[in-house]
Amino acid sequence: MGILEKIAEIEKEIARTQKNKATEYHLGLLKAKLAKYRAQLLEPSKSAAAKGEGFDVMKSGDARVALIGFPSVGKSTFLSLMTSTASEAASYEFTTLTCIPGVIEYKGANIQLLDLPGIIEGAAQGKGRGRQVIAVARTSDVVIMMLEATKGEVQRALLEKELETVGIRLNKNKPNIYFKPKKGGGISFNSTVTLTQCSEKLVQLILHEYKIFNAEVLFREDCSADDFIDVIVGNRVYMPCLYVYNKIDQISMEEVDRLARRPHSVVISCGMKLNLDYLLEMLWEYLALTCIFTKKRGQRPDFSDAIILRKGASVQHVCHRIHRTLADQFKYALVWGTSTKYSPQRVGLSHVVEHEDVIQVVKK
Repeated sequence: MGILEKIAEIEKEIARTQKNKATEYHLGLLKAKLAKYRAQLLEPSKSAAAKGEGFDVMKSGDARVALIGFPSVGKSTFLSLMTSTASEAASYEFTTLTCIPGVIEYKGANIQLLDLPGIIEGAAQGKGRGRQVIAVARTSDVVIMMLEATKGEVQRALLEKELETVGIRLNKNKPNIYFKPKKGGGISFNSTVTLTQCSEKLVQLILHEYKIFNAEVLFREDCSADDFIDVIVGNRVYMPCLYVYNKIDQISMEEVDRLARRPHSVVISCGMKLNLDYLLEMLWEYLALTCIFTKKRGQRPDFSDAIILRKGASVQHVCHRIHRTLADQFKYALVWGTSTKYSPQRVGLSHVVEHEDVIQVVKK
């Protein structure tokens, strides 16, 4: 019995088990087994030598965005519109067969956009280059899920399931659970909140399934058994995702309005070039990037060359970006912009900069 059959068997078992107080331990164990088999499935086989052309693309620019979607939803057309890269687009499925990178220049930042081949159902099991597509998606900062407006609901549910299977969690925060395996002393379990979805017995059962008999577990929020399994496995990726509904020129106005009001959703039409600027704005927000401009003493700020950093970056990060020895020779910095009480303000290394601040570093 192969891993795929075992997974199918467990999924059937979960589907036919009623959810109630009596069966929650049984379900918890099944979920743990399922996660274990799926992890085995994702490990590359030792015997198979590397064949086929290279798939992973070198990371470049300030951020990386992956385009994921079913075949023929307009990913390549979108890439060609947004960037200067021409990705072959045609009206048949699987036009794009490898990963094609492009660069969006927006607000001074270079954002790498990856056009990935279409994902089909069963991609997590390795159908249609699905595994490589998903592996590249794991390394990106934001996922753009391209959906066709006419059949968006079905596609969205299937894609979410595929990504969930390989450990990508969309628009979710990491569960606030402290977990540390130990050499001895059994399992010590504590929680700072009342748990409604998980209990001590269930936690012990799941840990035993993973052959962990000594560990420290502390729940700081009310999490489910699935969240706890994610913490044990530890290779989950939590990333923001934008659901982009393409081809809105084929559906009614009411339907467009309904899709646009859903959380994390943007409606566009690549064919008619509708709403693409709003999509870029949303993407910038989800990437959480900030632009910082530098200024030399007695000169005007250099607005042509921005330093791109993540939101919440401090003056120290800016110094490292300019030169790695600059932080050691740092005396103070003068900052103009929204992060200061008055301009210019004299600040230290720990001062957090905001979007479009101007900074002048004074050395010792």
